[in-house]
Amino acid sequence: MNQPAPTGLPSTDSFPAIRKHATTVRNKVTTKHGWLGDYDYAWLCSPTLPFFIFGNKFARRPPPFYGVDAELPLLLAMACGLQHALAMLAGLITPPIMFASSLMLDAQTSAYMISASLIGCGILSLVQMSRVKLWKGYYLGTGLLSVVGTSFATLSTANAIFDTMYNDGTCPSTVASDGTVTRGACPDAYGMVLGTSLICSFLEIGLSFIPSRTLQRIFPPIVTGTVVVMIGASLIGTSGILNWGGGSNGCQTRPTSGLYQLCPTIDSPHALPWGSPDFIGLGFLSFVSIILTELFGSPFLKNASIIVGLAVGCIVAGAAGYIDGSSIKSAPAITFLWVHTFKIRVYPAAILPMLAVYVSVAMEAIGDITASAEVSRLKVDDEEFDSRVQGGVLSDGLGGFFSGLFTVTPLSIFAQNNGVIALTRCANRAAGRWCCVFLILFGVFGKISGLFLAIPNPVLGGVTTFLFASVVVSGCRVLSYVHYTRRDRFILAAAMSFGFGNLLVPNIFTYLFQGVRNPNSGLQGLFNSITIILSTPCKYQTFTVPIFLLAGLVAVILNLILPQEATEVEENEVRDSVEHVVEDVEAAHDKAKA
Repeated sequence: MNQPAPTGLPSTDSFPAIRKHATTVRNKVTTKHGWLGDYDYAWLCSPTLPFFIFGNKFARRPPPFYGVDAELPLLLAMACGLQHALAMLAGLITPPIMFASSLMLDAQTSAYMISASLIGCGILSLVQMSRVKLWKGYYLGTGLLSVVGTSFATLSTANAIFDTMYNDGTCPSTVASDGTVTRGACPDAYGMVLGTSLICSFLEIGLSFIPSRTLQRIFPPIVTGTVVVMIGASLIGTSGILNWGGGSNGCQTRPTSGLYQLCPTIDSPHALPWGSPDFIGLGFLSFVSIILTELFGSPFLKNASIIVGLAVGCIVAGAAGYIDGSSIKSAPAITFLWVHTFKIRVYPAAILPMLAVYVSVAMEAIGDITASAEVSRLKVDDEEFDSRVQGGVLSDGLGGFFSGLFTVTPLSIFAQNNGVIALTRCANRAAGRWCCVFLILFGVFGKISGLFLAIPNPVLGGVTTFLFASVVVSGCRVLSYVHYTRRDRFILAAAMSFGFGNLLVPNIFTYLFQGVRNPNSGLQGLFNSITIILSTPCKYQTFTVPIFLLAGLVAVILNLILPQEATEVEENEVRDSVEHVVEDVEAAHDKAKA
């Protein structure tokens, strides 16, 4: 009879995975290779010399490419993480500054909104970078170096909603004898936008479970590109240029009396009439600083050129007496989420516009995930990519829900960080996690938020005009994927008719429902929703217009109902096959060259 074989001694290593991870961490922290690797840091930090601008035959060879999950040295992870954080910083602080300015909030609340935005972006970016398998092939997160921030679609629409609240009496305002309108502080309006955003986020969550190929057919580049172009164009006219001239809070109308007779107010240091040469020159200095950084800066500085523009403008503005340091003094040394809270409510008139915002955010997410995968050297036409799109859209939707709980407006994937990946050749998620750490630290130290709040309007305007124009360029890049058949040109013409028409003459739909007498509250709420989507009048004689909603809606409908002509379909198939062959040849050439 066979005896059972003797069993071995019990293993003393009960946690092999933990031990392996601990060994990896110890080697990375205690060895030179773990800290430095073989990256060319001199290339990263060396400026471009003037005589090398137009062709440098002695240029260094680019550093190695670090993939999504490659082993990354600690110093490079920290450096690239800081670079990503600086590249997106201006885009993160601009929306809360504009929200606070529109609602006339005090310095403490405004500084908190900036801190909450930075902390929320850091936390939710960590979620977006993950790739958690859920069930039946569904995922949460892209698994790419994808960072999130406040969508400019939200910025445009929220400002339109605020205008409506002031117009219908939800928020207080007073009218002087000369017709000048003065807005009162209205933190409840921000709470209403947060509450409405919470319930509307379930739309994007639901969209994430639609097959990604179906979503891409509904929202092809002809739709997403149009939306992004309109978002950037509207923000340039309603915020960027106005702040460049001195302010967008009402002083741009140059009233003859009242608080806004001078910009930003008559009580501000170095207050001047809107459009004064001093303001224009200060904004132009910041703008030129961005160009000079791109021309002469190192690869590290080029991706932080927006921050360089802010820094140069603030240094000169501080020396010339433009900066009021009260916001820095009043800001707490340390802060976190929920230090200030807002009454979370639902504003019925904002539901339809916020639903449209989430559709727009989903469209942006699909395009940004595609760009991130391409620059990370991953396939964009397989099942794994489809799951990344699904996980990214789901994370965006959940981010909209939790960002409301974090007292932050909806967050979506930021596209500009793809440029950082392309230039540094680092698509590694470890760098992304360090980016999140820096963002959270920037938000926790409240004095940093107070410093951002003290930035003079002309400096902010010179920088954000460039930033918003880059949004337009991103939309043009998306539109470059359109084949421009007769059908595509027709769709673009129809969408742009409403988009640019509403941009140039924003009050065309203001009086649409003026002839309706004594509407009940429900009907009036519907009228307000439609008016926000079409155009929203502002009491400052200017208009904050979410024109992307109308242009995008026209593009979606026409794209679905207009059939492709047979000859155009064949031409597209031939063109696509040729493009694939060219891409394969270029990839083979680059591989051979490497």
